[in-house]
Amino acid sequence: MANFSAIAPHDHAAGDRVGVLVTNLGTPNAPTTAATRRYLAEFLADPRVIELPRWTWRLILHGVVLRIRPRRSARAYASIWRPEGSPLLVNSQAIADALQAHWAGQRTGRVAVALGMRYGAPSIPEALHSLRNAGAIRIVVLPLYPQYSGTTGGSTFDAVARTLSGWRRVPALRFIDHYHDDPGYIDALATSIEAAWSEEGRPDRLLFSFHGLPRRYLDAGDPYHCECHKTARLVAQKLGLDPGSWLVAFQSRVGREEWLRPYTDETLVEWGRERPRRVDVVCPGFSADCLETLEEIGIRGREAFVAAGGGQLRYIPALNAGEAHIEALATLVERTIPDWLATPGDDEAIRDLRAARAQTLGASR
Repeated sequence: MANFSAIAPHDHAAGDRVGVLVTNLGTPNAPTTAATRRYLAEFLADPRVIELPRWTWRLILHGVVLRIRPRRSARAYASIWRPEGSPLLVNSQAIADALQAHWAGQRTGRVAVALGMRYGAPSIPEALHSLRNAGAIRIVVLPLYPQYSGTTGGSTFDAVARTLSGWRRVPALRFIDHYHDDPGYIDALATSIEAAWSEEGRPDRLLFSFHGLPRRYLDAGDPYHCECHKTARLVAQKLGLDPGSWLVAFQSRVGREEWLRPYTDETLVEWGRERPRRVDVVCPGFSADCLETLEEIGIRGREAFVAAGGGQLRYIPALNAGEAHIEALATLVERTIPDWLATPGDDEAIRDLRAARAQTLGASR
């Protein structure tokens, strides 16, 4: 039964603030087998992530997966762990902090930003409670997943809804479900790639590597595959790439069933056998660098490519808290809630923001 009692007496004189809930996937709190097991137990128990009959999957998860995978995953995490913690958490928090700083200077403290991870800590319920305690009665949810999937954006919505179902006052809520073709995001990606190329020139080939999904999720209607391809196509157009110089592939598959193809690991081996001088890999589906980018691509992917005969493989970092990325995310939020950010008498500003949003949406179609 929901508990509607307040944690502390409510201050009815509290200001009318706007909350921005920034979310990402999650991470173990330490690169140890025990911590990784706890994290994977929560992550892989989500029915949005593993779409199998619950009783069947529970037997597999607790009888096989959690006995084998945590030790291997912990070693991978240890290879990229930072003194300040998990790269995903560090980078995600930096994004949230940069957004808070962006609005602190422009909105006179009316915007409160909090980071919540879908699995692990800080959790989405913790982040939402911090926004409520900050006086936010309007909340916009910004999952750091540019391409929508039920496994990510859908699961985030589930977690937010479950938390709010226990609140006495449910805040006004807006949810940014994707931004795979947002002009600011595309520009930020293209700019980051061009910056990398300005140092050593263009590679022989560019691989756009996205996290994979089982093929049956696409067949069931998940739009993720199509949105990944559109992101890559728009960036390639922005960069003026020849059709044969770039490719989309999908990484991180597990199990024996078919996932989205082509597979990143197989592609890198095939490219290595053709002995190109250099290939670059960019992972536009990851807003913040993490295990899948730093270890899977930056370490194992590079080793496989070179071992197959390739020259140099360079991973182009995620956008993280770069200036162009923060500007793109802030603009995305502002286009979503122009009326929330306006102050009394700002009718003209609201109209301008709404017109800009409509123009941007029309240009992206």
